[in-house]
Amino acid sequence: MTDFEGKVAIVTGGASGAGRATAAILARRGAAVVIADINGNAAAETVDELTAAGGRALAVRTDVSSPDETAAVAARAVDEYGRLDVLVNCAAALGPDVLGRDTNVVDVDLDVWRRSLEVDLFGVMLSCRAAIPHLLAAGGGAIVNFSSVAAIRGRWVSPAYAAAKAGIIGLTMNIATTYGHKGIRCNAVAPGLILSPIALQMLNAEDKRIQASHLLLPSQSTPEEVADTAVFLASGAARYVTGQLLVVDGGLTSHSPSYADYFDSQVRFESKVRF
Repeated sequence: MTDFEGKVAIVTGGASGAGRATAAILARRGAAVVIADINGNAAAETVDELTAAGGRALAVRTDVSSPDETAAVAARAVDEYGRLDVLVNCAAALGPDVLGRDTNVVDVDLDVWRRSLEVDLFGVMLSCRAAIPHLLAAGGGAIVNFSSVAAIRGRWVSPAYAAAKAGIIGLTMNIATTYGHKGIRCNAVAPGLILSPIALQMLNAEDKRIQASHLLLPSQSTPEEVADTAVFLASGAARYVTGQLLVVDGGLTSHSPSYADYFDSQVRFESKVRF
Protein backbone atom coordinates (compact mmCIF):
# COMPACT_ATOMS: atom_id res chain seq x y z
CA MET A 1 0.00 0.00 0.00
CA THR A 2 1.17 3.54 -0.75
CA ASP A 3 -1.69 5.53 0.76
CA PHE A 4 0.80 7.74 2.64
CA GLU A 5 2.78 8.58 -0.49
CA GLY A 6 3.90 12.20 -0.36
CA LYS A 7 3.05 12.46 3.35
CA VAL A 8 5.51 13.26 6.12
CA ALA A 9 5.22 11.83 9.63
CA ILE A 10 7.00 12.33 12.94
CA VAL A 11 7.00 9.38 15.34
CA THR A 12 8.24 10.19 18.83
CA GLY A 13 9.65 7.19 20.63
CA GLY A 14 10.08 5.73 17.16
CA ALA A 15 13.27 3.81 17.89
CA SER A 16 11.72 0.91 19.79
CA GLY A 17 8.55 -1.02 20.52
CA ALA A 18 5.25 0.20 19.15
CA GLY A 19 6.82 3.46 17.98
CA ARG A 20 9.34 1.63 15.83
CA ALA A 21 6.62 -0.65 14.44
CA THR A 22 4.46 2.38 13.63
CA ALA A 23 7.33 4.08 11.83
CA ALA A 24 8.02 0.94 9.81
CA ILE A 25 4.39 0.63 8.67
CA LEU A 26 4.21 4.31 7.73
CA ALA A 27 7.43 4.02 5.73
CA ARG A 28 6.21 0.89 3.93
CA ARG A 29 3.03 2.72 3.02
CA GLY A 30 4.89 5.61 1.45
CA ALA A 31 5.45 8.22 4.16
CA ALA A 32 8.71 9.96 4.86
CA VAL A 33 9.25 9.29 8.57
CA VAL A 34 11.17 11.31 11.13
CA ILE A 35 12.23 9.16 14.09
CA ALA A 36 12.39 11.35 17.20
CA ASP A 37 13.84 9.44 20.13
CA ILE A 38 16.03 10.14 23.13
CA ASN A 39 18.14 7.14 22.12
CA GLY A 40 19.93 8.61 19.13
CA ASN A 41 21.82 5.43 18.26
CA ALA A 42 18.66 3.34 18.22
CA ALA A 43 16.92 6.00 16.13
CA ALA A 44 19.76 5.86 13.59
CA GLU A 45 19.56 2.06 13.49
CA THR A 46 15.82 2.27 12.86
CA VAL A 47 16.41 4.70 10.00
CA ASP A 48 19.00 2.35 8.49
CA GLU A 49 16.46 -0.47 8.63
CA LEU A 50 13.71 1.60 7.02
CA THR A 51 15.90 2.99 4.25
CA ALA A 52 17.34 -0.46 3.50
CA ALA A 53 13.76 -1.57 2.87
CA GLY A 54 13.26 1.29 0.42
CA GLY A 55 11.69 3.84 2.74
CA ARG A 56 12.54 7.46 3.45
CA ALA A 57 13.50 8.23 7.02
CA LEU A 58 15.47 10.60 9.20
CA ALA A 59 16.67 10.25 12.81
CA VAL A 60 16.64 13.18 15.23
CA ARG A 61 17.80 12.63 18.79
CA THR A 62 15.02 14.25 20.84
CA ASP A 63 14.07 14.61 24.49
CA VAL A 64 10.35 15.29 24.18
CA SER A 65 10.28 17.02 27.57
CA SER A 66 12.33 19.86 26.03
CA PRO A 67 10.36 22.64 24.29
CA ASP A 68 13.40 23.54 22.18
CA GLU A 69 14.01 19.96 21.03
CA THR A 70 10.38 19.23 20.14
CA ALA A 71 10.23 22.48 18.15
CA ALA A 72 13.50 21.58 16.43
CA VAL A 73 12.33 18.14 15.32
CA ALA A 74 9.15 19.56 13.77
CA ALA A 75 11.17 22.24 11.97
CA ARG A 76 13.70 19.63 10.80
CA ALA A 77 10.92 17.49 9.31
CA VAL A 78 9.62 20.44 7.29
CA ASP A 79 13.11 21.57 6.27
CA GLU A 80 13.99 18.07 5.07
CA TYR A 81 10.72 17.01 3.42
CA GLY A 82 8.79 20.24 2.85
CA ARG A 83 5.71 19.59 4.98
CA LEU A 84 4.25 17.74 7.95
CA ASP A 85 1.08 15.62 7.81
CA VAL A 86 1.16 13.15 10.70
CA LEU A 87 2.35 13.18 14.29
CA VAL A 88 2.40 9.99 16.35
CA ASN A 89 3.27 10.51 20.01
CA CYS A 90 4.62 7.23 21.34
CA ALA A 91 7.51 8.42 23.52
CA ALA A 92 7.21 7.48 27.18
CA ALA A 93 9.50 6.97 30.17
CA LEU A 94 9.19 3.19 30.41
CA GLY A 95 12.57 2.20 31.77
CA PRO A 96 13.35 0.81 35.23
CA ASP A 97 14.69 4.21 36.33
CA VAL A 98 11.22 5.80 36.00
CA LEU A 99 8.39 3.32 35.44
CA GLY A 100 10.21 0.72 37.49
CA ARG A 101 10.26 3.12 40.47
CA ASP A 102 6.68 4.37 40.05
CA THR A 103 5.34 2.58 43.12
CA ASN A 104 2.42 4.26 44.89
CA VAL A 105 1.38 7.80 45.79
CA VAL A 106 2.74 7.53 49.34
CA ASP A 107 6.18 6.14 48.51
CA VAL A 108 6.97 7.27 44.96
CA ASP A 109 10.02 9.49 44.66
CA LEU A 110 8.82 12.94 43.57
CA ASP A 111 11.56 13.10 40.93
CA VAL A 112 10.12 9.92 39.41
CA TRP A 113 6.65 11.47 39.43
CA ARG A 114 7.92 14.64 37.76
CA ARG A 115 9.93 12.82 35.11
CA SER A 116 7.01 10.55 34.24
CA LEU A 117 4.69 13.51 33.69
CA GLU A 118 7.41 15.51 31.92
CA VAL A 119 7.90 12.81 29.31
CA ASP A 120 4.56 11.02 29.13
CA LEU A 121 2.21 14.03 29.23
CA PHE A 122 4.17 17.26 28.92
CA GLY A 123 6.15 15.70 26.06
CA VAL A 124 2.95 14.93 24.15
CA MET A 125 1.70 18.49 24.62
CA LEU A 126 5.04 19.95 23.49
CA SER A 127 5.16 17.73 20.41
CA CYS A 128 1.60 18.71 19.48
CA ARG A 129 2.38 22.37 20.16
CA ALA A 130 5.36 22.20 17.81
CA ALA A 131 3.61 20.20 15.08
CA ILE A 132 0.19 21.87 14.85
CA PRO A 133 1.34 25.06 13.04
CA HIS A 134 3.07 22.89 10.41
CA LEU A 135 0.01 20.62 10.07
CA LEU A 136 -2.14 23.71 9.54
CA ALA A 137 0.29 24.99 6.92
CA ALA A 138 -0.10 21.69 5.06
CA GLY A 139 -3.89 22.05 5.08
CA GLY A 140 -4.51 19.71 7.99
CA GLY A 141 -3.33 16.34 9.18
CA ALA A 142 -3.60 13.69 11.86
CA ILE A 143 -2.27 13.33 15.39
CA VAL A 144 -2.28 9.98 17.19
CA ASN A 145 -1.39 9.94 20.88
CA PHE A 146 -0.47 6.79 22.79
CA SER A 147 -2.38 6.58 26.07
CA SER A 148 -2.83 3.31 27.99
CA VAL A 149 -5.43 1.14 29.65
CA ALA A 150 -3.74 2.30 32.87
CA ALA A 151 -5.60 5.58 32.27
CA ILE A 152 -9.03 3.97 32.47
CA ARG A 153 -8.54 1.09 34.92
CA GLY A 154 -6.92 1.25 38.33
CA ARG A 155 -4.00 -0.91 39.37
CA TRP A 156 -1.77 -1.15 42.40
CA VAL A 157 1.37 0.44 40.93
CA SER A 158 2.41 3.23 38.52
CA PRO A 159 0.22 6.15 39.65
CA ALA A 160 2.35 8.73 37.83
CA TYR A 161 2.18 6.77 34.60
CA ALA A 162 -1.59 6.36 34.97
CA ALA A 163 -2.09 10.06 35.67
CA ALA A 164 -0.02 11.07 32.65
CA LYS A 165 -1.79 8.66 30.35
CA ALA A 166 -5.19 9.87 31.60
CA GLY A 167 -4.09 13.43 30.86
CA ILE A 168 -3.34 12.41 27.29
CA ILE A 169 -6.98 11.45 26.78
CA GLY A 170 -8.18 14.89 27.87
CA LEU A 171 -5.52 16.61 25.78
CA THR A 172 -6.50 14.55 22.74
CA MET A 173 -10.15 15.58 22.98
CA ASN A 174 -9.21 19.20 23.51
CA ILE A 175 -7.00 19.29 20.41
CA ALA A 176 -9.67 17.52 18.36
CA THR A 177 -12.21 20.13 19.45
CA THR A 178 -9.97 23.13 18.87
CA TYR A 179 -8.51 22.18 15.50
CA GLY A 180 -11.06 19.89 13.86
CA HIS A 181 -12.62 22.68 11.77
CA LYS A 182 -9.12 23.55 10.61
CA GLY A 183 -8.51 20.06 9.24
CA ILE A 184 -6.61 18.38 12.06
CA ARG A 185 -7.88 15.10 13.47
CA CYS A 186 -6.59 13.98 16.87
CA ASN A 187 -7.19 10.55 18.36
CA ALA A 188 -5.65 8.34 21.03
CA VAL A 189 -4.97 4.64 21.37
CA ALA A 190 -4.98 2.87 24.72
CA PRO A 191 -2.92 -0.32 24.50
CA GLY A 192 -2.78 -2.97 27.14
CA LEU A 193 0.49 -4.73 27.78
CA ILE A 194 2.63 -4.72 24.64
CA LEU A 195 5.31 -7.39 24.42
CA SER A 196 7.96 -4.91 23.38
CA PRO A 197 11.65 -5.53 23.99
CA ILE A 198 11.64 -3.38 27.14
CA ALA A 199 8.54 -5.16 28.50
CA LEU A 200 10.12 -8.53 27.87
CA GLN A 201 13.16 -7.42 29.87
CA MET A 202 11.04 -6.34 32.84
CA LEU A 203 8.49 -9.20 32.94
CA ASN A 204 9.05 -12.77 34.04
CA ALA A 205 7.09 -15.78 32.82
CA GLU A 206 4.58 -15.59 35.68
CA ASP A 207 3.91 -11.89 35.00
CA LYS A 208 3.11 -12.72 31.39
CA ARG A 209 0.95 -15.69 32.35
CA ILE A 210 -1.16 -13.62 34.75
CA GLN A 211 -1.59 -10.90 32.15
CA ALA A 212 -2.57 -13.39 29.45
CA SER A 213 -5.12 -15.04 31.73
CA HIS A 214 -7.21 -11.84 31.72
CA LEU A 215 -7.35 -11.44 27.95
CA LEU A 216 -10.26 -12.52 25.76
CA LEU A 217 -8.02 -13.31 22.79
CA PRO A 218 -5.55 -16.21 22.65
CA SER A 219 -2.37 -14.15 22.34
CA GLN A 220 -0.72 -11.11 23.87
CA SER A 221 -0.13 -7.94 21.90
CA THR A 222 2.91 -7.38 19.73
CA PRO A 223 4.12 -3.87 18.88
CA GLU A 224 2.94 -4.41 15.29
CA GLU A 225 -0.66 -5.07 16.33
CA VAL A 226 -0.92 -1.78 18.19
CA ALA A 227 0.98 0.03 15.43
CA ASP A 228 -1.59 -1.14 12.86
CA THR A 229 -4.29 0.62 14.88
CA ALA A 230 -2.26 3.82 15.23
CA VAL A 231 -1.59 3.91 11.49
CA PHE A 232 -5.29 3.33 10.78
CA LEU A 233 -6.13 6.41 12.87
CA ALA A 234 -3.52 8.43 10.96
CA SER A 235 -4.81 7.25 7.58
CA GLY A 236 -7.55 8.40 5.24
CA ALA A 237 -9.56 5.34 6.25
CA ALA A 238 -10.21 7.15 9.56
CA ARG A 239 -10.98 10.51 7.93
CA TYR A 240 -14.25 10.88 9.90
CA VAL A 241 -12.78 9.79 13.24
CA THR A 242 -11.56 12.40 15.69
CA GLY A 243 -11.53 13.00 19.43
CA GLN A 244 -11.73 9.28 20.13
CA LEU A 245 -9.95 6.82 22.40
CA LEU A 246 -9.51 3.43 20.75
CA VAL A 247 -8.69 0.68 23.25
CA VAL A 248 -6.38 -2.01 21.89
CA ASP A 249 -6.06 -4.51 24.72
CA GLY A 250 -7.28 -7.93 23.62
CA GLY A 251 -10.49 -7.45 25.59
CA LEU A 252 -8.71 -6.82 28.89
CA THR A 253 -10.96 -3.94 30.00
CA SER A 254 -14.24 -5.19 28.52
CA HIS A 255 -15.19 -7.70 31.21
CA SER A 256 -15.01 -8.55 34.90
CA PRO A 257 -11.62 -10.11 35.69
CA SER A 258 -13.36 -12.79 37.76
CA TYR A 259 -14.86 -14.24 34.59
CA ALA A 260 -11.43 -14.33 32.99
CA ASP A 261 -10.10 -16.20 36.02
CA TYR A 262 -12.95 -18.71 35.71
CA PHE A 263 -12.33 -19.19 32.00
CA ASP A 264 -8.60 -19.65 32.56
CA SER A 265 -9.21 -22.23 35.28
CA GLN A 266 -11.62 -24.13 33.00
CA VAL A 267 -9.11 -24.17 30.16
CA ARG A 268 -6.43 -25.48 32.51
CA PHE A 269 -8.80 -28.15 33.86
CA GLU A 270 -9.91 -29.28 30.39
CA SER A 271 -6.32 -29.39 29.20
CA LYS A 272 -5.37 -31.68 32.08
CA VAL A 273 -8.35 -33.95 31.40
CA ARG A 274 -7.73 -34.06 27.66
CA PHE A 275 -4.03 -34.72 27.83
